Amino acid sequence: MLLKDYPPHPALRDLVQCYRIVHFSFEVADSLSFKAYPPKPELCLHFIVKGDLHVATPDQDKIPFPFHMALIGQQTSVMPRYTMGDFLNFQIVFHSSSLFRLTGIPAPDLANQIVNAELIFPGIKCFFEELLYADNYAGMLTIGDRFVRSLLSRRKMEMDPVEAAIKWMIKKDGLVSLDWLAKEACLCTRQFKRNFHERMGVNPKTYARLLHFIRAYNTRNANPGWDWLKVAVDADYYDYQHLVRDYRTFTGTTPTSFHLLEQESPECKLGLADAVYKERFKPVSFF
Repeated sequence: MLLKDYPPHPALRDLVQCYRIVHFSFEVADSLSFKAYPPKPELCLHFIVKGDLHVATPDQDKIPFPFHMALIGQQTSVMPRYTMGDFLNFQIVFHSSSLFRLTGIPAPDLANQIVNAELIFPGIKCFFEELLYADNYAGMLTIGDRFVRSLLSRRKMEMDPVEAAIKWMIKKDGLVSLDWLAKEACLCTRQFKRNFHERMGVNPKTYARLLHFIRAYNTRNANPGWDWLKVAVDADYYDYQHLVRDYRTFTGTTPTSFHLLEQESPECKLGLADAVYKERFKPVSFF
């Protein structure tokens, strides 16, 4: 069993945040294991190599994940997922602004959507078939690098000042002024907001709140003994009530209630969570 994030080749790190391998094995093959996935500052390409994945609809009905190769756009709310049996999911986690550079697809078209990856990435099925027959995890990582290189060779545009400003915003967990970012991108504030929305699928204010929220979420997971005020202060919230507001916005519930759900996740039940939590608590480097 494994849940681990791996860095891509150094030449690909401005496009890909990490490769994520999720390999769960449950003793009762037909039992569903629940995970309330919070929104994160990432776009994720999923390859379901083994097993079954279900997602919950807005009406809370469980439906099978619609595609073996799927791109999930920028989430702004919780997406409940259920795994079962011998489950293996290889993920390519893109930096949120990178996909626009690679494909030219406006990010709002993908936000909160599960999209058939074959409609976006020609030839992706060949890479999926390679993953099916990979001998080990290392082989999967090599295939991932090769796939991203193939995207790089067909990219629609080079990195521009807007994307560079966005990555600086992410590095600072959203704690930077919009006017400063616009100036760095050599745009007026209105133009920057328009370009930002096209690349990210949400406006800068919402994305800054999402970055702040996920920092608090990772802080709490890595330090379960901390009280919520300490979490809020460490994550640079003005006070605890501001943290609660963001949790309600992005999860629909309170911090305490959401982390009780987190304890029901498959990684917690399988004893994989602690190492992952500690790793994600570290600052992310883009270069």
